[in-house]
Amino acid sequence: MTQAKPKSDIPVNIYRPKNPYVGKCLSNTELVGEGGIGTVRHLKFDISAGDLRYLEGQSIGIIPPGEDAQGKPHKLRLYSIASTRHGDDIDDKTVSLCVRQLEYKHPESGETVYGVCSTYLCNLEQGADVKITGPVGKEMLLPEDENATIIMMATGTGIAPFRAYLWRMFKEKHENYNFKGLAWLIFGIPKTANILYKEELEKLQEEFSDHFRLTYAISREQKNKDGGKMYIQHRVAEHADELWQLMQKESTHTYICGLKGMEGGIDEALSASAAKEGVEWSGYQKQMKKAHRWHVETY
Repeated sequence: MTQAKPKSDIPVNIYRPKNPYVGKCLSNTELVGEGGIGTVRHLKFDISAGDLRYLEGQSIGIIPPGEDAQGKPHKLRLYSIASTRHGDDIDDKTVSLCVRQLEYKHPESGETVYGVCSTYLCNLEQGADVKITGPVGKEMLLPEDENATIIMMATGTGIAPFRAYLWRMFKEKHENYNFKGLAWLIFGIPKTANILYKEELEKLQEEFSDHFRLTYAISREQKNKDGGKMYIQHRVAEHADELWQLMQKESTHTYICGLKGMEGGIDEALSASAAKEGVEWSGYQKQMKKAHRWHVETY
């Protein structure tokens, strides 16, 4: 059985809302290509002046400046960390986020409303201060097992923790962690231009093809077998028998991150494969959760 980290080693709430860490924005770059939908930014913050440390799969809080409609300071928003514990520059001095600007129509007025914190972050200038809390989260940590199978299913900015995992597995070299297992990412996005970290991901796939598999579900460009849009659950259904076989191994961990709506379709696809072997999926999934092999962070 693959053991997770002892809980005492997991950093939690080093910085709290009353006394946040004030970091600096080092860079803020657009991840959506030309012709893509919306804006998603990769932000890198300097944390070298404090004690903030974190693990892959954790989140940090960001407190946007200003006040809400009631005249109270804005509450923090949590974002999954998109970098490994060593940061993008592998010098233990930074933390990175992958942030989509939230945009929706007001139900009554029909006006376009922009998310307070996501808009603040997407427009953050280099050198600007940013209030950071955390880290938080124990649900999405990677197992220590170097031979594990890691199945990752993401939509949109749900890619953030998986980018951190893949960097740790393949880009960084560690004395105490040398990944030799299989990592499989199934990534749902609306258009090719919306494939976040596309070059990075495809380079890793090319370089580490024996250990990393990359599957896209591009809803507005690809069709599912019934001729409709290709969503992540359709890709899972296509590969369900193979995924089900992998999930029965004690060293397999499955991670789901992104929009909550994808969970039902994923369950449905895996139920059908499990049923072929007379196994009831929901019961088996409960066992995986109990064994800390089924990890979900959806919103």
